[in-house]
Amino acid sequence: MNQISKITVTANRRSYPWPNVPAIAICLDGCEPAYLDEAIKAGLMPTLARIRAAGTERTALSVIPSFTNPNNLSIATGRPPAIHGICGNYLYEPATGKEVMMNDPRFLRAPTVFKAFYDAGAKVAVVTAKDKLRALLGHGLKFDEGRAVCFSSEKSDTTTKAENGIDNASAWLGRPVPEVYSADLSEFVFAAGVKLLKEFRPDVMYLTTTDYVQHKYAPGVPEANSFYEMFDKYLTELDALGAAIVVTADHGMKPKHKADGTPDVIYVQDVLDEWLGKDAARVILPITDPYVVHHGALGSFATAYLPEGTDKEEIIERLKAIDGIDVVLTRPEACVRFELPDDRIGDIVLISTENKTLGTSEYRHDLAALNEPLRSHGGLTEQQVPFIVNRKLPELLTAASLRNFDAFYYAVVAAAQPVH
Repeated sequence: MNQISKITVTANRRSYPWPNVPAIAICLDGCEPAYLDEAIKAGLMPTLARIRAAGTERTALSVIPSFTNPNNLSIATGRPPAIHGICGNYLYEPATGKEVMMNDPRFLRAPTVFKAFYDAGAKVAVVTAKDKLRALLGHGLKFDEGRAVCFSSEKSDTTTKAENGIDNASAWLGRPVPEVYSADLSEFVFAAGVKLLKEFRPDVMYLTTTDYVQHKYAPGVPEANSFYEMFDKYLTELDALGAAIVVTADHGMKPKHKADGTPDVIYVQDVLDEWLGKDAARVILPITDPYVVHHGALGSFATAYLPEGTDKEEIIERLKAIDGIDVVLTRPEACVRFELPDDRIGDIVLISTENKTLGTSEYRHDLAALNEPLRSHGGLTEQQVPFIVNRKLPELLTAASLRNFDAFYYAVVAAAQPVH
């Protein structure tokens, strides 16, 4: 660990104690709590079973929409989207009339916890499965001082010291670049985390995976169990190296298909076209990203921009009457309830029920690559996530409303405990 006198680090108006041992937060993308329960029941996760018994276990709530980018940036900043600005993987900019990915740091409105610790003199490591998060998570870090590493599995063979703090992370780890639609992409993250902990010895480290497996396989099936068995082996090594670890997730995952296995979808753009005229409204699906093969851009959260003069209350009531629609709110209502930035949300917000998804127009979704019944996320039914610490934390047990973005706070609280 970097030898610095004990200090308190402040990030986004929250104070974090200085860790005595490395503090690690692990985000298991799409980890519905049942995945862990089933794998433990099958005897495949002995280390996590021991940690759950000897450490601290709670269930936390993710941010809404329960998608990857909003939740990873909430974990990285310790705050909800209203503060950091990342309210989806994808958004519509009314000023430009363009729909764009939210991968660029220009969309980020708050510094990360990593930057705060780095600026205080800490060593920081961040490894993400997909490169779409790398620039956001690494924003504000300097890689020319030997105290920061940030790279993705997906682009691990193109890393440089100037941009990532390490040259060719794939060669350094001795592993080829994994296929993006594979469990290997996440395994690369864990393997890199273990090696970084041994060699780089960061004060703060973040490991975040991909939900390829969770989109395809239900809890308890062999493919899912195999993934969590693999994770447990790396968790064993991280735990044995003395780090304080918080295991959480960005969101859960639910089946979103009919009895015959076909996706169960409400195509909201088609509905609004019928009511208001073709393309008079614009429906945005914030789940959209460059990696749609495993979910077809179908999630449980949508926002819609309505034409001027529309009777919003009438539209809301008509949408609420559709089977499979859970919640419909105006922009102000949604931004208050879900702590969202009001300039990046449409006139209304829709959330579907547990086994339904929301689409734009049917013809716009290519579902040919869905070779398993659809599983997806984005709504309230995917908001519960695991929150497990490999230390006893009595203060965590009394926390009134635990969020997944409390992960780094409790990781450094655990890491600040006296070392025996």
